[in-house]
Amino acid sequence: MITQIKGLHHVTSMAGNAQENNDFFTQTLGLRRVKKTVNFDAPDVYHLYYGDEVGTPGSVMTYFPFPHMAPGKPGAGEVGDTEFAVAPGTIGYWETRLADQGVKGLGRETVFGETRLRFAGPDGDGFSLVEVADDTRAPWTGTDVPEEAGIKGFHGARFRVQDSAASEELLRFMGYEVADRQGDMTRMVLPGGNGADRIDLHQMPSAPMARQGAGSVHHIAFAVEDRAAQLEVRKQLMDTGYQVTPVIDRDYFWAIYFRTPGGILFEIATNEPGFDRDEDTANLGQALKLPTQHAHLRDRIEAILPPLN
Repeated sequence: MITQIKGLHHVTSMAGNAQENNDFFTQTLGLRRVKKTVNFDAPDVYHLYYGDEVGTPGSVMTYFPFPHMAPGKPGAGEVGDTEFAVAPGTIGYWETRLADQGVKGLGRETVFGETRLRFAGPDGDGFSLVEVADDTRAPWTGTDVPEEAGIKGFHGARFRVQDSAASEELLRFMGYEVADRQGDMTRMVLPGGNGADRIDLHQMPSAPMARQGAGSVHHIAFAVEDRAAQLEVRKQLMDTGYQVTPVIDRDYFWAIYFRTPGGILFEIATNEPGFDRDEDTANLGQALKLPTQHAHLRDRIEAILPPLN
C-alpha cells in the first residue's frame, strides 16, 4: 500500500473566458490568484492558479481558459464536484453572498452528516462549500470575504463513476479507507491527511461517459512531500500495472500522471518547490510567468493572450 500521499494537491479544470474565471475565483469566492502562467502544451492559453496566501498544496484550484471552448457534457468518469472547506455556521453567509452575485445552481444538502452548499461555476462547474469543524488552515484574507467565513482549502472531491469498486480498490491502495456508505455513495478518507483528504465515489452505472469541455475537471492531483516520495509512488503504481508517465517538471511542482479504471486522470504532484520560487509572497500571481521553453516567445505570447485584470 502507498503511504506517501498526503491528500489533494490541486484540481485543474477547463474554462471559456479567462477574465470571467479570474473574477469568479478572486472576487466571488475570495481566493488569491497565486500564479499567472501558460499551458505547457498550448502557450497561447493561460494557466491560472487560485488558492490561499501561498498556494498551499490542498488549496489550489487551477484553470486552462480556452476561448470559445464548448461546454463539457457531464457524465461518468469525471470529478463531478470539487469541495471547499469553510467554518461551521458560515453556509448562510455564503448562500446570501452567492445568490446576491447571481451564482447559479445553489442548493443546500446534508451528506455523510455534513452541511454543504452546492453551486455552479461560470462554465457550469460543480462545486460545494462544506462546513468542517476543527480545520485549522487559514484562509486568504485579501478580499471582502470575512476571515471567519473564508475558504480554507479543499475538503475533497466527488467522483462520478459507473462502477465504484475499481476506484475504491485504487484509493485503498493509495492509503484511503472507507469511512461510510450511503446508497450509491461511498466516502473514502485518508487518515492523517492535509485536510483535503475526502473522496466520495458516486456510483452511476447507467450514466454515459462524460465529454470534457469548459466546466470539466481535466485532472485531479494528489500531494506527496518531495521527489523521492514521488518516485516511490510511481514505482508502486507501475508494479501494480498502471501506465504512469515519466516525471515532468511543472516549474512549481513535479508531476506524474496515470488514468484510473473509472476514467479519471490522476496526477501525483510534489509539495516542492512551491509558487514562491520565482515571485515573492507579496506579489504572487501578478506577473506573467513563462516556462523556460516558452520564454523566448514572450512578445508573441503576450500579444495573443487576452488582457487579464
